[in-house]
Amino acid sequence: MEILPEIVLEYAERFTSPEDELLQEVSEYTVAHHPKAHMLSGKVQGKFLEMISCMLKPARVLEIGTFTGYSALCLAKGLAIDGQLHTFELREADAAVAQDFFNRSVFKEKIFLHIGDAHQMVGELDETWDLVFIDADKTGYEDYFKLVLPKLRPGGFIFVDNTLFHGQVLEKEVRGKNALAVHRFNEFLRQQTGIEHVLLPLRDGLTLVRKL
Repeated sequence: MEILPEIVLEYAERFTSPEDELLQEVSEYTVAHHPKAHMLSGKVQGKFLEMISCMLKPARVLEIGTFTGYSALCLAKGLAIDGQLHTFELREADAAVAQDFFNRSVFKEKIFLHIGDAHQMVGELDETWDLVFIDADKTGYEDYFKLVLPKLRPGGFIFVDNTLFHGQVLEKEVRGKNALAVHRFNEFLRQQTGIEHVLLPLRDGLTLVRKL
């Protein structure tokens, strides 16, 4: 299902500030070499993440799901002077690609890439997060949320990607493992107290959660 008409997406891209050279290279490399290039955040969502990060100026950012590094590089642009971004990637091949791009970034000393299962490893970091971006396996969304919320500072934000999941959650009868998992997560968020949240029809759906 087409969430937004292609003409709207093209117009939004045309009137969004251009990517820097490194982000453009990440995008072009991913499209050319990765079979799941559609997972890339892309220009409009990437600029949105950058803008929010620049507004918040977070000291500690957590990303679950690095892919080829595009979103991490966007989020890193708003880091506080002494800020750090920790990102987790399960696939070693994707992590290697992302690390190569990180090494060429001005934020290379601020980005820490962890390879492995975030379910097991995130808890090992003794940090209080200002901003969390969840963009990993959809069946793990609820568990990731429960894992990071206690470590999120009051007033901090969690962003969750793909919460419209290709429009499949809009069907009268939601089917498919990932679509069902995302729909259950959206229902789960609606039942939570101590947070506020909004689902934006940006790209594949992006939910912003604020801890009260």
